[in-house]
Amino acid sequence: MCTLAVFTRALPDLPLVVAANRDEFYVRPTEGPRVLAQQPLVVGGRDVVAGGSWLATGQTGLVVGILNRRTGEPPDPARASRGALCVALARLDSVEAAVDLLSGLRVDEHNPFNVLVADRSRAIVAQNRTGGMALHELPAGTHLLTNLDLNDATCERISRSSQRFQNLAAAHVASKDRSGLVSGLHAVLGDHLTAVDDRAPTDQLCIHTDGFGTRSSSILLTDQSGRIDYLHASAAPCRGAYRRIPLPWQ
Repeated sequence: MCTLAVFTRALPDLPLVVAANRDEFYVRPTEGPRVLAQQPLVVGGRDVVAGGSWLATGQTGLVVGILNRRTGEPPDPARASRGALCVALARLDSVEAAVDLLSGLRVDEHNPFNVLVADRSRAIVAQNRTGGMALHELPAGTHLLTNLDLNDATCERISRSSQRFQNLAAAHVASKDRSGLVSGLHAVLGDHLTAVDDRAPTDQLCIHTDGFGTRSSSILLTDQSGRIDYLHASAAPCRGAYRRIPLPWQ
């Protein structure tokens, strides 16, 4: 997954909204959202190669999204799966437990990553970097994460979309129109306006190149009761509609 927008405690009726595009090589086999773990249950997309996930939600109310962090070095195939870590985090019972798990990881246990762990009351981003694990508590508001730093204005995708996501949050505060929020997120996630000049295709939110691009898109909305609506498009959001994914514990 390569672009993730997080609305945490920013909307009166939806304390957590996560909107994400997954960008990947077209040849890498993938399965859509399904049950990934039992007791507690976890649902998310499945990477067939490594067996883990890029975005998952658990029966305990956590939403977890993991992104490969950009470095100048190729990944080490001998290190533990980042996708498996995503599933392991989604099985935990609290953000606090996730902080404990992440704080105890060796820096060389996994290749570099950025990971969001959130529920309706708290959200954190952890960045596994060569210098160690950096943990960030997310204040109430709208936050964007790619394969660089949190809310990094030097990232073209963040700088070109940040205001649009913030405008969607403001509009929802005024209207409380959930369908309008979803439609707005769909439009931004499927947008190609970042390609209007000489920026690279991979600086768009919705990416299309010969061998790599946006493979799917998801929107997860958590209400005040803790109920999660999981919406998923099995293609790039500019080409496909979202469908609701049933969560077996709801």
